[in-house]
Amino acid sequence: MALDAETFDALIDTIRRFVAERLRPLEADVEAQDAIPDDVTQEMKAMGLFGLSIAEEYGGLGLTMLEEVKVAIELGRTTPAFRSSFGTNVGIGSQGLVMAGSPEQKAEWLPKIASGEIITSFALTEPDVGSDSGAVKTKAVWDGQAYRLSGTKRFITNADKADLFTVMARTGDEPGGRGVSAFLVPRDLAGVSIGESEKKMGQKGAKVADVIFDEVVVPVENRLGAEGEGFKIAMRVLDRGRLHISAVCVGVAERLIADCVAYASERKQFGKPIAEHQLIQAMIADSKTEALAARALVLETAAAKDEGKDVVMESAAAKYFASEMVGRVADRAVQIYGGAGYIADYGIERLYRDVRLFRIYEGTSQIQQLIIARETLKRGG
Repeated sequence: MALDAETFDALIDTIRRFVAERLRPLEADVEAQDAIPDDVTQEMKAMGLFGLSIAEEYGGLGLTMLEEVKVAIELGRTTPAFRSSFGTNVGIGSQGLVMAGSPEQKAEWLPKIASGEIITSFALTEPDVGSDSGAVKTKAVWDGQAYRLSGTKRFITNADKADLFTVMARTGDEPGGRGVSAFLVPRDLAGVSIGESEKKMGQKGAKVADVIFDEVVVPVENRLGAEGEGFKIAMRVLDRGRLHISAVCVGVAERLIADCVAYASERKQFGKPIAEHQLIQAMIADSKTEALAARALVLETAAAKDEGKDVVMESAAAKYFASEMVGRVADRAVQIYGGAGYIADYGIERLYRDVRLFRIYEGTSQIQQLIIARETLKRGG
């Protein structure tokens, strides 16, 4: 159920000020330390950001998809690592439970997820399994009393601090996704271990690491849905997550455009601000046009999802267009800043590195193209 307009406007205003006054001044420190300050995390928990998408009955804000993407756009106006710190609780780490969890599972976990008391993570990717997500090799073998889970998951966001993993594992002999099931796996179960955090190109402060499961005993009560439903659950989770990421891309693009306009209005070459040079204006115009198009696509698709419509293709199109768009905007931003854009002091090169990931995670651009084509052919145009 949507918030009333006044309450939602107040939430947006609070988040906008929090981003501008609290988060943006910390961007360089987060980059240097590769960590989000603990006090900032506590502030985000107090604001309810860890429970944006979780129903009010479980302590969340219960935002609609349209409301959530509007919030994500605001959060995109700072380094993506801040949003990533609670992004798994809002998206891929919790939504399998929201969509397919039993009443008992929801009652046990969702209130703690919404408050940020526990951090969730989504464990699908493996060393040999990325885009071909139906080919997972991690196994969950039923021994008559419980499942024994073994395998390695790779590039798992927030693995370093996660308390609960949604894990996709093979439970049967059926090929592809039909043999995959989903499990809720607490970090403190015997046999769960976390690898070293990876050194990444960008998004410093947001950690990814391997998660290793060595004969982990998982009770049947921790399975999400029936055996063999895991792949379908994962795809539904990713469909929703792609809209959220698309909105973040829009927010980053809008931030970059605003920074470019401010810089170009002050920086002078050939006796006048570079904003008065037509080739600079052309880059700004291209960026603004693409950002507006992405925003419109994201908002329209989110509204359609709230109406219960099938938006598999539209979500893929939003993720594809918005992630590619923000890459182009970031590239133009470096060009507009010139040498300053290549220097760390201005933050443009940091965002240039940060946005590169958007075209890869939660489905690469190439996977989105396949989905868009498949769905278009299925619909007949």
